[in-house]
Amino acid sequence: MQRWIGIDDIPADLGPTVVTLGNFDGVHRGHREVLTRVVREAGASGATPVAVTFEPHPIAVLYPERAPAMVMSLEQRLDALESVGLGAVLVLEFTREFAQQTPEEFVRRTFVEALHAATVVVGEDTRFGVRNSGDVQTLRELGATHGFDVIALADIGEGASDIARWSSTQLRAELLAGKVGHAAQILGRPHRVSGTVVHGDHRGRELGYPTANLSQEHEGLVPCDGVYAGWLVRLDLPAGAPDRALPAAVSVGTNPTFDGHQRRVEAYVLDRTDLDLYGERVAVEFVDHLRPTLKFDSIDALVEQMQQDVAACREILSAIVPS
Repeated sequence: MQRWIGIDDIPADLGPTVVTLGNFDGVHRGHREVLTRVVREAGASGATPVAVTFEPHPIAVLYPERAPAMVMSLEQRLDALESVGLGAVLVLEFTREFAQQTPEEFVRRTFVEALHAATVVVGEDTRFGVRNSGDVQTLRELGATHGFDVIALADIGEGASDIARWSSTQLRAELLAGKVGHAAQILGRPHRVSGTVVHGDHRGRELGYPTANLSQEHEGLVPCDGVYAGWLVRLDLPAGAPDRALPAAVSVGTNPTFDGHQRRVEAYVLDRTDLDLYGERVAVEFVDHLRPTLKFDSIDALVEQMQQDVAACREILSAIVPS
């Protein structure tokens, strides 16, 4: 997949495209319905399937005090978009000046002149242009003027069991509440946080449960503090390699039993004390929430609880195939 950071990166010989646009934070099931349709339409016509996205999030620029916690970093988002089968992603820097474009200016400059769009695929609730003044009807009128078709998909996210809608807003709420199972329903896969394994306090090894500590420069929204069943995925190993995806008990928090202050994500790979993961790039995938973070009165009480946590993780993960 080609990654264009700004319109100037688009090759001059780009042919016709099928385009969609959005923030795509999380690249959840609703996003994937639209993106899959883009890929299908492009395949049928021989065009290039393209997604247009923004960095940073528009709300972070226009209303910083209301900026949402991002589910994914830009790099994670691009990787997830590539997995859908897109031919290219155009990342546009969102600034206050950019936000002043009228719907017509945005469509003409981006879809028509830069991307040569033959078809634009969007959800029914899509808005664009200054003060979100453009909608699907605006897009249809501009399509008639500039010669591209518009496909508007309705009811994206309906039928999502007990989750009302597949949306990034709902996804953030579920993760921040620790409801990682609900988040997985919206995503269509477990949520992941990725980073490099660094040295911690080595207390886990002393207690018989060595953990892989993610660096503070990790990527992805960290769920609320607690203990989770999940997977540790070794990103430097090829897909399908032995020991790439390992069942794990995951802890998020400050280690209050030891009066810790720094919030950490750490994972104990079940029944493995032979792994040397320092310096590796890994992802921690969250499958199920076991309990909140607790402060224990003694080390013995902590170890006893850890034994129960590991047993619970083993039972939960034994029936699941890692993503």
